[in-house]
Amino acid sequence: MSLASLSEFLRMGAHGIYVWTAYGLTLAALVAIHVFTARRRRRLQHTLDTLKQHDDSR
Repeated sequence: MSLASLSEFLRMGAHGIYVWTAYGLTLAALVAIHVFTARRRRRLQHTLDTLKQHDDSR
């Protein structure tokens, strides 16, 4: 299989739709994991800061 042009590369023969869908779903999953982790970290950091302030006030 010779990939002579960009459109032929994107189509990847008859398999392009499956390949690019897999890449897209993988990218979406990685972004979702990153967003979920970042939000959870911020929430946990806020909880930790609150607990430290409460402990320091004693």
